Amino acid sequence: MKNQKMAYIYGISAVLMWSTVASAFKLSLQHLDYMNLVFYASLTSTIILLLMIIKQRKLTLFRENLNLRRSLILGFINPFLYYLVLFKAYSLLPAQEAQALNYTWPIILAFLSIPLLNQKISFRGILAIFVSFFGVLIIATRGDVLSLNFRNPLGTLLGLGSAFIWASYWILNLRDEREDVLKLFLNFTFGFIYISLFIWLFGKFQFSFEGIMGSVYIGLFEMGITFLVWHRALSLSRTTAQVANLIYLTPFISLLFIHLIVGEEILPSTLIGLIFIVGGILMGREK
Repeated sequence: MKNQKMAYIYGISAVLMWSTVASAFKLSLQHLDYMNLVFYASLTSTIILLLMIIKQRKLTLFRENLNLRRSLILGFINPFLYYLVLFKAYSLLPAQEAQALNYTWPIILAFLSIPLLNQKISFRGILAIFVSFFGVLIIATRGDVLSLNFRNPLGTLLGLGSAFIWASYWILNLRDEREDVLKLFLNFTFGFIYISLFIWLFGKFQFSFEGIMGSVYIGLFEMGITFLVWHRALSLSRTTAQVANLIYLTPFISLLFIHLIVGEEILPSTLIGLIFIVGGILMGREK
């Protein structure tokens, strides 16, 4: 019972930290462009992951977990491409809309699992996909579904694109049997190299104290510390499901932070659309 209580404390702590990152994205983009935000955040995550490896005394495992070719590919997908697309979406859309569109990744994952993992999908699963994407339609049109008048087509496409990229990364990462922290570190190392070259070729390096502080926060709580806290919660829980279900609170708590910190007025269409998205995800889960 004591372990389960601690599992919930760790799980809720992770959910609260993840719930703040959408606000951090939006505020940081006021001081840095989306490319530089990826640059500083991925640098922070790379450093944090290296410190985690040193603390856990896993440096000796590098030889058997190296596989640079795989990290070359995975690092390009995440953090490089994923965060470029995601942060660009946040620069074009209100934070409430961008985070809700990005949260469709589990339902896109279910859809991609059919051709990529040879999984069959039930009628319930098909219905779940339609329910979630009806929620997307509500958010993207701000409730004006019948007119199909998308308020920001490019932002919507990028928001959904980020979910598609993350779902694709998740499937590829599923086949990667290397130790978790080591492969993440290698992926982020290559991702940092990619974003450095990308800015050098197509943009310019920026320096902003507020923007860098926001990037450090994102690097810490989007992937670094929160990653450890969440895995600690899962390891202490009697069953994974008891803690894993807490993750569905994240987008709703995130809306509260977006309202309080960013100052966005939360639209009814965003809340209703998010309910449809999460409802579809829950509907499509295997029992």
